[in-house]
Amino acid sequence: MVTNFISDKAKIGQNVQIWHFSYVGDNVEIGDNVKIGSLAHIDYDVKIGENTKIEGQAYIPPLSRIGKNVFIGPAAALTNDPYPMCDKMIGVTIEDNVIIGARAVIKAGVTVRKNSVVAMGAVVTRDVPENSVVIGSPATIRYSRGEYDKKQRKWKEG
Repeated sequence: MVTNFISDKAKIGQNVQIWHFSYVGDNVEIGDNVKIGSLAHIDYDVKIGENTKIEGQAYIPPLSRIGKNVFIGPAAALTNDPYPMCDKMIGVTIEDNVIIGARAVIKAGVTVRKNSVVAMGAVVTRDVPENSVVIGSPATIRYSRGEYDKKQRKWKEG
């Protein structure tokens, strides 16, 4: 039997898909048309905007805010304690139309601004400006979202 834990205090929008063995905590708000992959952990007091996709094994900590049309890749980890073990926490803010690659790590309190891309495996320790692509550890700006979109189109065309 496949089970998820979805808190009865969570607000789930229309047409939301939550896959096997996922966790959704108290006071979570999930917008319409969201997809959450297997083994994802969405902790308490998280807000997720519509048309967002969170892949399997991603960790979204308490107090995080995720915008609309966001993609969070497999095993990406957002954090909420900048100085573990501390009782004072702060979430991560991911604005609209952001792409977070697989296994990226984002430090507590960081904001990833609209239309940005965080590359797979990147370690983000400070805010990411709008329309930029960050890569590496620590993550640094490599190019613009426009350049990323061109590379993506070229890849698709073969």
